[in-house]
Amino acid sequence: MNVRRSAAVLAAVAVIGAATPAAADATPSPAPSTALPSALYGDSDPQYDGVWRQSLALLAQHTAGVEPSKAAVDWLTGQQCADGSFAPYRADTTKACDAKTMVDTNQTSAAVQALAALGGHDDVTKKAVDWLKSAQNKDGGWGYTAGGASDTNSTSVVIGALAAAGEKPAEVKKDGRSPYDALLKLALPCEGDGAGAFAFQPDKKGELVANADATAAGVLGSLGAGLVVEPGEDGTGEASCEKAGDPGQAAANGAAYLTDALAEDGHLTSALAGAEDQPDYGNTADAVVALAAQGAGEQAGKSLTWLEKNAADWAAQSGPAAYAQLIFAAHATGADPRDFGGADLVKQLGATGPAAPEKTTEAKSDEKNDKAESDSGLSVWWFVGVCLVAGIGIGFLISGRTKRQQP
Repeated sequence: MNVRRSAAVLAAVAVIGAATPAAADATPSPAPSTALPSALYGDSDPQYDGVWRQSLALLAQHTAGVEPSKAAVDWLTGQQCADGSFAPYRADTTKACDAKTMVDTNQTSAAVQALAALGGHDDVTKKAVDWLKSAQNKDGGWGYTAGGASDTNSTSVVIGALAAAGEKPAEVKKDGRSPYDALLKLALPCEGDGAGAFAFQPDKKGELVANADATAAGVLGSLGAGLVVEPGEDGTGEASCEKAGDPGQAAANGAAYLTDALAEDGHLTSALAGAEDQPDYGNTADAVVALAAQGAGEQAGKSLTWLEKNAADWAAQSGPAAYAQLIFAAHATGADPRDFGGADLVKQLGATGPAAPEKTTEAKSDEKNDKAESDSGLSVWWFVGVCLVAGIGIGFLISGRTKRQQP
């Protein structure tokens, strides 16, 4: 998986992926019909991840002590709908959002975390938080879209947004249930396969299936943490799995699961039906942040070292959000993102955005060739994920919209 928020679609695919044929002939999603905004980070189609990658880029720059471009920040705030929500990408922001605008909790929460960190955007973040509260499910959690079934990833990123905006997530309740109640229901028990992990959602039979990406998110959510974890934060460290009667124990159980999953190779593995298993760089970076937040520093450090040695090509192909994930992992473990396996992640991230120096025609041609795998990676998986989700009727991105109203 190339960037974490593709999990909102791809984790759904993972739940049913074993029964899904490989999409070997899938083609990249089409490029936008108009030129991309100069203030946008990255040059791939932003249809599904524009606000997400912009938010992560800005948050990562802030985390690294870099003041982001004002134009880039203004682009992000300008993407907000009147009701406070964010869609992945609105090419024409002069046109009001309506029921067809594909807003979601993940883009909205990422924007809140970035803008809250930057400061000076209280009006924007307040409206966004109000919308998130209005989209909370009766079980206390959130789905990818308003009204969608709660999932671990979405619930956790919303918790991070609430905390960043100064809210107390435990006090944000629907029908008496908080987001921590929702996460506890998605945590696997300590017996059987996947002991201590989090599931993305229950499967078709109502059973919980361990999901490493959801577990990394669930650990952070259970700890009330966001995308950025400060180095040296106190944690309970590595622990064996015990019955999770509270969010803290659920986080410890999830960290224990991740530690076991990472122990042999130092990285997590991604697989689609019919395809050979591959290292999952993005989820490994997320797992490093989760383990650091929990206090499991030894395994976090080992996996960070693996990323330093192996993640360069993946980040170059995947773009801004990938660089941001690596910066978050380095920051959480106290490593220097400007000397990440000999690379300056902060400089590389900046080169994908509006502050980048003008590129020559030759450089652009070289970059286009270098990004060929990205076009058949990130874009393809989004394309595959959306198609599969649409095919099985799960409405993370394109269904369940009839009740959405936007001013």
